Amino acid sequence: MSIEQYKPDYTVEAVYDIAVEDLKKLGIEAVLVDLDNTLIAWNNPDGTPEMKDWLYQVQDAGIQIMVVSNNTKRRVTRAVERFGIGFVYWALKPFAFGINRALAKLKVDRSKVVMVGDQLMTDIRAAHRAGIRSILVKPLVQHDSINTKFNRARERQVLKKLEAKYGPMKFHKGL
Repeated sequence: MSIEQYKPDYTVEAVYDIAVEDLKKLGIEAVLVDLDNTLIAWNNPDGTPEMKDWLYQVQDAGIQIMVVSNNTKRRVTRAVERFGIGFVYWALKPFAFGINRALAKLKVDRSKVVMVGDQLMTDIRAAHRAGIRSILVKPLVQHDSINTKFNRARERQVLKKLEAKYGPMKFHKGL
């Protein structure tokens, strides 16, 4: 296992701290975003006003946005359908299948796409496998669903290795 496969390109406090201007400067035309604990808290399927504002800002800037989630169709649909956002469910992250399905729908060159997620083991690893840039954000809430607890334990080990090689991970208020 190469530890670089888990190293995010950028680290940002929260998805809402990613400014449209910064995405444009990087040439980003499409944002793929994880759902649970990235876009919405896993225990709040309706999201927040801050989330809605960020989604509209990205869309208004002409940047495509698509949710790529390992969750069920029902859960993802409930969270994003009212925003007119496309999504891929059962994405099978850390594999690239879901990201590749999203890219096929969006028809955007990989060099102009970024994946935003809260987990090194799934979101960042899948982005590397798909050949796109990645942004790691802090989880919106500190407690996870049962399904995520196993990944978090493994993630702590990977984070120690990343920090031993690259230094402490610093989260910023923007890119």
